[in-house]
Amino acid sequence: MAETNRQKFLKKYKLENKGYSISEIAKITGLKRNILQQVYNRGVGARKTNPESVRSASRPGTKPGGKTLRGKMTANQWGMARVYGFVMRNPKQVNKGQPDHDLWLKRK
Repeated sequence: MAETNRQKFLKKYKLENKGYSISEIAKITGLKRNILQQVYNRGVGARKTNPESVRSASRPGTKPGGKTLRGKMTANQWGMARVYGFVMRNPKQVNKGQPDHDLWLKRK
């Protein structure tokens, strides 16, 4: 499986594998918090307006034997995934003509 933007973020900044808030991510990366918040909000909005486009996510389940459950990502997961993609400069988000290009230009 390909490395996620979150995994790339953790590796790049040599961070512990735990949850990070938008404020913490802003502090770590030096990006403006309000820009990251807008990226997150766009991700949540995209999840709500086009749920068919949302990919499945693996998450620990409650099935016997600790098996993994798969289901659609929540709006919060989708928003944070978009934040991690933004800070890792995902070309599908930040390049010219992509959904967060305008925010990328204002990022610092």
